[in-house]
Amino acid sequence: MNLLESMRIALRALNANKVRSALTMLGVIIGVAAVILLVAIGTGVQDEITGSIEGLGSNLIFVFPGSFEEGPGGGGPGGISTRQFTIEDADLLQRRLGPEHAVAPVLQGPLTLRVGNRTMRTVVAAANENAGEVFGGDYLDGRGYRRSEVSAGARVVILGSTVRDRLFPNQDPVGETMSVNGQRFTVIGHLAAQGGSLTGDQDNQVYMPITAAQRLIGTTDVGLIAVKAATADDVEALQRRIRQVLTPRFGDEFSVFSQDQTLGIFQQILGTLTFMLAGIAGISLLVGGIGIMNIMLVSVSERTREIGIRKAVGARTYDIMSQFVIEAVTLSVAGGVVGIAIGALGARVLTQWVPTEVTAWAVALAFTFSAGVGIFFGVYPAYKASRLDPIEALRYE
Repeated sequence: MNLLESMRIALRALNANKVRSALTMLGVIIGVAAVILLVAIGTGVQDEITGSIEGLGSNLIFVFPGSFEEGPGGGGPGGISTRQFTIEDADLLQRRLGPEHAVAPVLQGPLTLRVGNRTMRTVVAAANENAGEVFGGDYLDGRGYRRSEVSAGARVVILGSTVRDRLFPNQDPVGETMSVNGQRFTVIGHLAAQGGSLTGDQDNQVYMPITAAQRLIGTTDVGLIAVKAATADDVEALQRRIRQVLTPRFGDEFSVFSQDQTLGIFQQILGTLTFMLAGIAGISLLVGGIGIMNIMLVSVSERTREIGIRKAVGARTYDIMSQFVIEAVTLSVAGGVVGIAIGALGARVLTQWVPTEVTAWAVALAFTFSAGVGIFFGVYPAYKASRLDPIEALRYE
C-alpha cells in the first residue's frame, strides 16, 4: 500500500469521528494560538519601548539611584540605595557639567484629575525647566513651564493628548483650571500625540514643575536624573564625569547608563520575558500532544479487529504504522493552522489595547512544534498498532 492510500484511509478514519477529531485538535489550537498571541504582545511591547527610547535621541544619559548590573544575568537591581536623589543632586550635576549639557531631575507618581464632572486617574511626569530640551515634545498650543515656576513650585500643568481629550473634549484647555489631587492648577499647554517612552505613555500623562509634584505627592525624592549631552561624542566622557561628581555623595549606590546601555537592558529583560511567555504557552501544546496520544490509543483499541483483518490480507507493519502516524500528524497540523489563524486575528484585535506584532519566527516555531507534537505523540500508538498479532487482533471483541 502506497503513501497516498495510507493518507486516504487515515483521513477517512478522522472524518468518521468528526467530534472526537475536533476536540483532539482543540488542545493544539489553543496552544498554538497562545504562543502566537503572547509572543506578539511581548514583541510589540519590546518594539514600542525600543522605538520610544531611540526616539529620545542618541545623546541621553540616565542616572538611577541604586546599583544595577549589566550583562548576562544582569538588568536588575544589584542593591538598594540608602539614599534617593534630590533636586539638589541634579543642581550639583548641572553646575559641574556646565550649561552646554542639560540636566533634568524626573519624578513620577499617580494623580487624580477633575474638570467639572469629569474625573480620571493618571500619572505625573515632573521635571525642571530643562524637560523640553531633554525629552522634547511638540506643543499644539501653550508653552512649557519656566525656571521661575519651578523655583516657586507654581501650580501649572501641561496635558498629554489623551488627558486633554478626556477632560477637555473639543476645546482648547490653555488658560483653563483643573483640580489635581484636590488642588487648583492652571493649564499652560498641551502636547501632540507622542506615544510611549521610558517614562510610560506620554499621551496619558500630565507634566508640571517637579517642585509642585513633590508637594502633591509628599516627597523630596527624585526618581532619576536625565542628562542630555551637547553631542553624542560627549556621552562617554560625560558618564565618567557624572560618576566623579556623585561618588563622594553616594559611593557605589547609583548607576549611570547611556541610552544604548539602557536600551540593551530593556531589550534583554523584554526578550527574556517574551521567551518565557512562549514557553508557558508551549505547555498547553504539550498538553494537546498528550491528548492526541490518548485519542490515538483509544482509536487503536477500537480498531484492533480492523487492524487484524488488514494484516491478515497482507498489510505490512509499515502500512499500519504510517496510517496512525498520518492521523496524528493531520490532527496536529490542522490544529496548528487553525491556531495560527486565531492567534494572528487575536493579535490584530488586541492592537487597540496593547502593542502587538506577529513575527515570522513565532509562527514558524508554533507550526513546527505543533507538527512535531503530532509525530512525537503519534509514534507510540502507531507502533503499538503495527505490532499487533493478526490472530489475536481477529479474536478481539
